[in-house]
Amino acid sequence: MALALVASATAFAGDSDALKAIKKAKTYAEAAQLVKTSQLANDEERAEAYNKLVDLAMEKVGKETGTIAQNQAAVQLGTGKEEAYDTLGLADAICNAIASAIECNKYDQLPNAKGKVKPQYDEKNAQRIWAVRTHLVNIGQDEARKGNNAGVLKYWGAFLDSDSDPLFAAQDHEAEKGYIGQVAYFAGRYAFDAKDLARADKYFDIAMQDPEQKKDALTFKLYAAGSNLKSKADSLQYIEQLKGLYANDPENDVLLDKLFSMYDGMKDKAAQTALLDNHLAKYPNSFSALANKGMMAIAENNAEEGAKWLRKAAVASPENAVIQTYLGICLNAQAGQMDDTAKRKELFQEAIVAFDKAKELDPGRQAPWAYNRYQAYYNLYGADDPKTKEAELDAK
Repeated sequence: MALALVASATAFAGDSDALKAIKKAKTYAEAAQLVKTSQLANDEERAEAYNKLVDLAMEKVGKETGTIAQNQAAVQLGTGKEEAYDTLGLADAICNAIASAIECNKYDQLPNAKGKVKPQYDEKNAQRIWAVRTHLVNIGQDEARKGNNAGVLKYWGAFLDSDSDPLFAAQDHEAEKGYIGQVAYFAGRYAFDAKDLARADKYFDIAMQDPEQKKDALTFKLYAAGSNLKSKADSLQYIEQLKGLYANDPENDVLLDKLFSMYDGMKDKAAQTALLDNHLAKYPNSFSALANKGMMAIAENNAEEGAKWLRKAAVASPENAVIQTYLGICLNAQAGQMDDTAKRKELFQEAIVAFDKAKELDPGRQAPWAYNRYQAYYNLYGADDPKTKEAELDAK
């Protein structure tokens, strides 16, 4: 009987002194310090303590959003002067509310003393925070204009991190679909500038779910991931990451090119060849794969093989000056090795077509078509032909 009474007394014990002190706190800072340093009795007390932090943070949020609402009404009705409000205080309070609510939920979802999971705070906290969370987007944008990069990352980061947290799973995410990808893309860039590569990668992944942001986000994701390769082990890990991305999006030429380039850096020709051959077996008209096959052949001084693949690449992307240029270079080299006069002439003629197209596409001569084009004209028509003279002028 005595043991039963002890157990009953324990089950219905009141708040610990630590929790009582936290509940009496008047400010978020005071309560947060007490939560940090106090020894709370159990998970239920921890959940209640963090919920107190949410309450205090939301008091600040309510004060500032109330002023915003009054200002909006004053403007619409023309009834009075707008009052200043604490913009950064509002944003910081929302961040505090998010962090505290997530921590509260961690303990709130654990079994109580009776072994039952009976969360008390999740629904209320999720709803009241979700209603004000978008202020972080606007305030973050204002801080970006001011050059407050740390503030931008803090506010946009809290907005994005909370979006995927289980606490907010039941909230309406539809309204933010039109802009969350853009927020994530720029937050990723701010995280990269802050050298927080893990967060950059996370935010670029979110941005890639938005079709309008996918290409740019992927480009930056790959750049960020590849910017800190200090060892062979780092490179191998990056290759595995690329392989995973490529497996999920095999028609993406950016991924194919990057993986091909990494194999090139590792001097793994067999992996390069296998990658391109397997890709072309599924996607025979892939420009990137065809172009890379051609450039591999050029690197091996195999002009005939290079021309074979670059012809196909030129069909897949006829407006690419670089491909037209290197196709012409391969054809020039092939022709130079020919004893058959008719075949030699045919190859130089084909080379001139490619070089002329390159000239049309690339008048600024970014690709090395000019001198190679002159060589083709020289070999086909001779030094004194007007067409050769004209090509010579381009080559100077």
